Amino acid sequence: MTMRLMDGSEAIVEAAIQAGLRFYAGYPMSPATELLEYMAEKLPHHEGVCINAATEIEGVNMALGAAAGGFRAASGSCGQGLALMQEAIAEAALNETPIVIFNMARNQQDYFQATRGGGWGDYRTITLAPKDLHEAVEHAQLAFHLADKYRVPVIFMGDNLLARTQMGTTLPQLDLEPLPPKDWQLDGTSGGTGKSRQIWTFGCGKTNDPGPGPSKHWERIAAKFDAIAEVEARHEQGFVDDAETLVIAFGSGGKFVEHVVREMRADGHKVGYFRPITLWPFPGDALEAASQDCKRVLVFELNAGQMIDDVKLNVRDRKLVKAIGGVSFDESGLNLGPLMDATVIRERIALAINGASQ
Repeated sequence: MTMRLMDGSEAIVEAAIQAGLRFYAGYPMSPATELLEYMAEKLPHHEGVCINAATEIEGVNMALGAAAGGFRAASGSCGQGLALMQEAIAEAALNETPIVIFNMARNQQDYFQATRGGGWGDYRTITLAPKDLHEAVEHAQLAFHLADKYRVPVIFMGDNLLARTQMGTTLPQLDLEPLPPKDWQLDGTSGGTGKSRQIWTFGCGKTNDPGPGPSKHWERIAAKFDAIAEVEARHEQGFVDDAETLVIAFGSGGKFVEHVVREMRADGHKVGYFRPITLWPFPGDALEAASQDCKRVLVFELNAGQMIDDVKLNVRDRKLVKAIGGVSFDESGLNLGPLMDATVIRERIALAINGASQ
């Protein structure tokens, strides 16, 4: 396999196409613009279609239509753009149309948006948060697999650091389980037979083929998300066996924290790290086990405190939990700020440890 130097956006697009993506409709908002540009360049060479939509609402609904036709389809923007997509994401979850949404976020302030959602109804969205380009290549493939496996929307949570950092990659292809044919897809083959297919959020069916109706349909959807939560939570951890301090971070922040913890370990500090790979389902059981004997649990995230809520729900004593991150942008408001720095993170961990021991 040939090693190629690529920025994150290009690698993500190549991996998505490798996974079978054939339709993308998005809106150019930094740092998601490069993703759209690479989609426009590369998809036509693979019998695919890329549309620069006039709005995020148009883009996500175009992708929803392509997905309903059985194609692997996606839309994307930054968090502000995804705010406009919330109704369509909820509809996809409730009418079981598999779709991938790429959020190349400007910071880490979209955690609530991804894990709680802004649409209506009882639904969740599987959310993958890669720490670097290599993991992003894997997640771009895994996202489409999970979307099709469960017939759900999946959110890929990136950021501007991931989008623009260049690394060497061979674009390895994941060995994923085979999935059944899409016998639900609206491909027009059953039209006029009396057995035409239907995708409907309310589950009412047709006159000659009644569905379960809203209550039973939505109860089944809720049960499906409960089942997903039981088996799809993913995480990474290190040095937790004797850790007195556990530091939790996600996405690019997790990469920085891992580096800092390894440095502090080499200096003799009993520090460990824990990184949720899936923001939903949140790996709560694993966090509870990893933090069981810790004296303090520190949460690094570049926002005013969002993931920390899930952390507090999954440790033995929420009083042990302390935030060491915060809101941090550059002056443009479009990029990560000065807190995403290994030296700063180490200083904050040290301060939390020393302050607690005084």
